[in-house]
Amino acid sequence: MRLSDLRGRHVAVWGAGREGRAAVTAIAAHGPAGLVVVDDSANFLTLPWEGPLADAAPLVTGEAGFDRLAAADVVVRSPGVPNTHPWMVELRRRSVPVTQGSALWMADHADRTVGVTGSKGKSTTSSLISHLLTAMDRPNVFGGNIGVPLLDLPEAELYVLELSSYQCADLTDSPRVAVVTALFPEHLDAHGGEREYYRDKLNLVAHGPHAVVVNGADPRLAAELGDRAAIRAGSPDTTHVSSGPDGTQWFHLRDTPLFPRAVLPLVGRHNEGNLCVALAVLDALGVDVVARKDSLAVAVAEFQGLAHRLTEIADPSGLTFVDDTLATSPYAAMHAIDAYEGRPLTVIVGGADRGLDYSPLRAHLAEREITVIGVPDSGPRIVEALSGLPSVRTELADDLVAAVGLSRKLTPAGGVVLLSPAAPSYGRFRNFEHRSEVFAQAVADTAR
Repeated sequence: MRLSDLRGRHVAVWGAGREGRAAVTAIAAHGPAGLVVVDDSANFLTLPWEGPLADAAPLVTGEAGFDRLAAADVVVRSPGVPNTHPWMVELRRRSVPVTQGSALWMADHADRTVGVTGSKGKSTTSSLISHLLTAMDRPNVFGGNIGVPLLDLPEAELYVLELSSYQCADLTDSPRVAVVTALFPEHLDAHGGEREYYRDKLNLVAHGPHAVVVNGADPRLAAELGDRAAIRAGSPDTTHVSSGPDGTQWFHLRDTPLFPRAVLPLVGRHNEGNLCVALAVLDALGVDVVARKDSLAVAVAEFQGLAHRLTEIADPSGLTFVDDTLATSPYAAMHAIDAYEGRPLTVIVGGADRGLDYSPLRAHLAEREITVIGVPDSGPRIVEALSGLPSVRTELADDLVAAVGLSRKLTPAGGVVLLSPAAPSYGRFRNFEHRSEVFAQAVADTAR
């Protein structure tokens, strides 16, 4: 379904936030017979619905909104509306067509788009792809889940998009190059279960992409894809890391060395994998990666890691404090812990408790010597899940500030203090940026 298909139809936009506002503006320009906005979660944080938006579509709040949704020819939901919402279940039962602004946009722009999703690594990988394409004289617009609704993007010859599982769920067109970086259980409450989450995530590749590029080292992703044709980055027949001409690790395209691993400023094997995926995407788009390897090496060296993802904070004590506040699942925390293998490590965990299973984290730490400090709300449950592991020392702290102070006492000289919470920020903090601010301030305040 395209935006132009909404002309002359009665449309209900579900959600009055950033995505809903973009949808109203775009749909109104295509002449619907009727347009209404439904917000069933309005509260004191809701922005006023006024001016041109109110002129284009009246706002209906509360329980009355369902009748307006059910009466529409098409419902355009915001990504924040979960599949498990009772109204969504009933709309599906009544066969009311439901789509999203992301799907409407993709129908008109798929052939010019690289779309990146994944349970881990999608932000870094999409940023790398956009950065490297620009360095290769392939200008592009970067957007998506990073904050700019697709319907607000300017016209361009090429797009690189980070796409959440929510945005992927309603797509009926795949991007020209569909990219998946990793797959593990996430957001199960919103999707309805693990199987449903994987289905929605992999809907990105389900509608005729020209190329599919995946992280070939991810076992769950490999199992879900089966024998589907895909470029599996990390394997010898495409981009991978192996011993180079000087005996150190190098990035390669098949059997051709490109540049040393040391060029990439990001730590961790998972970031090696992210760059392998990005280079494979460039190759799929026709960039001569071998001929331009020297220019690519310069661009890789200049890449700035994203904030709140393994961001190191200077400290006069000699300890390395690391902000990885966006690690909101046990699997993401496991990747972060592996990035500092070989150094004394204290990791701070805990946040909003979504009832996640922390047994994978326990198995991952079974043979590792590490200190784990749990903070509310889920910290005590994570610490309990790690009980009995012989080389894992566990402690509890009343809050994040107290955890930073405790970490200074417990971490040996030259060690690492890693905030990788394995849980979301909401409840105790306004958002993930607020959690990062509190962590950085606590590091500064306790530096003596």
